[in-house]
Amino acid sequence: MMDQLNTSIEDAEAEAARIYDEERRQNIAKFVRTNPDYYLENFNRIGARSRFTPTLNLMAGLFGPVWFGARGLWSWALPFLILETVAIVQIARGLFGDLAAEAMARIASIEGTLELRRKQLAAAIESGSDKMEVYQRTVASLEANIGGIRAEAQALADQGIWIALAGVVLLILVKAFEAVVANSALESRFSEWLSDSTIRSGMPGSQIAFSAVFMFVIVLASVLHYSFPDRFSLLSAFPTDPDIRLVSIDAVERFFAFCVANGEALFDAITYGIRLLLDTLELVFVSTPWIVVASLIILLTWLTAGARAAIWSGAFLAYMGLLGFWDKAMTTLALLGTAACLSIAIGIPLGMFAARRPRFYAVIQPIMDFMQTMPAFVFMIPVIAFFGTGKPAAVVTTMIFGGTPVVRLTVLGLRGVPESVREAAIAFGANKWYLLTKVDLPLASPSIRAGINQTIMLSLAMVVVASLIGAKGLGEDVLEALQYANVGQGILAGFSILFCAMILDRIVQGARK
Repeated sequence: MMDQLNTSIEDAEAEAARIYDEERRQNIAKFVRTNPDYYLENFNRIGARSRFTPTLNLMAGLFGPVWFGARGLWSWALPFLILETVAIVQIARGLFGDLAAEAMARIASIEGTLELRRKQLAAAIESGSDKMEVYQRTVASLEANIGGIRAEAQALADQGIWIALAGVVLLILVKAFEAVVANSALESRFSEWLSDSTIRSGMPGSQIAFSAVFMFVIVLASVLHYSFPDRFSLLSAFPTDPDIRLVSIDAVERFFAFCVANGEALFDAITYGIRLLLDTLELVFVSTPWIVVASLIILLTWLTAGARAAIWSGAFLAYMGLLGFWDKAMTTLALLGTAACLSIAIGIPLGMFAARRPRFYAVIQPIMDFMQTMPAFVFMIPVIAFFGTGKPAAVVTTMIFGGTPVVRLTVLGLRGVPESVREAAIAFGANKWYLLTKVDLPLASPSIRAGINQTIMLSLAMVVVASLIGAKGLGEDVLEALQYANVGQGILAGFSILFCAMILDRIVQGARK
């Protein structure tokens, strides 16, 4: 009885293995479309070992990037295309390229100067001028330079065969590597395809044609450009018309002129609001006795980050006071506080609104990308046009540069709240307000605090740049030191900015709740 049972189990296992093998064969055949038996054998070899298993795919080695691109393996195709293009360019340069073209152009330029100096020398000899010896030395020097460049050009021409051989060696090595890794790359894509049927399989004719044409164009353009420099103007410079730029500049200027003329009331209102908050903070930080401000900052640091951080904050404040940076540091904190408060007051509600509305977030995300990546000196131009120079313009510039992290990280934190926790709260009767204030925001608070911290740090990074448009404070000292190469003043003021950043970082990211 036991023997019959064991036999039945073995038969069942054998049947299950046979079904699995047949199903795997069918899946591989459906995925590769060409030569399934070859790929089945190699995929089994690759899957049987956890480490890299080298195999040989002659078609991949022969066609290289075209094969990888046709298979959809573009992450492999593009690096191989670059390497093969370099190799083919070297071969073409070595065999057909004009390696001495640059040297000959230099010779032609020097010969023009030499001809002029020879005429001057002849005139000096004829007139008996005192400059005759100077012209003789100049002519001799130029002739020697031409001789040296000609020797250099000849040496470059003689190196052609070696450059071509180096290209051949590189091409062979790349082809060999392509042949070795092709099956492993395709097996990895096959594993992804098993769980995601939307991944393209097979080698469609359209993909083969696209890959071949794309690779051919890239290689041909590179070979022509590097082998025959300056021969084809289309490859050397982008075809354009100066009128396009002039028309674009005129359109942008007319747009901003329209905005300034029709939005004066709006910009005045924004300036008034910024000025009101800024004056309040300057009254708190600058006009209040230093001992009160320092005590409050040290106490706040102790409450949020502990006694050690409070001691360091006291030392940093003492550094700024003893070196005479106190008033400017407080002005910087007022400017920073205004920009950060406005950024946070706008950013957190905006992030809360966008967290549950993917379409809205998709709309504002490119705007935030623009705000965060556009160089500060670029968006300072329209800010000056709308708000003029001075502290309000500096606050707006700082908000543009530093206001996006709090939005992004608020969205990230709220989207990271586990749905199971929210569903449990809803099941116990939580309304939307309770769900937001007692579940979502507490769980997302680490990410939101990180966003606040990043906004403050990026805003502080704009202190020096904002000083260019009239913002006072520590940035003014750094800018002055930069203008007059005053190393000591610049370093000391820079450390003051650093210490302000460290104090704010400890307060915002304090270990205590």
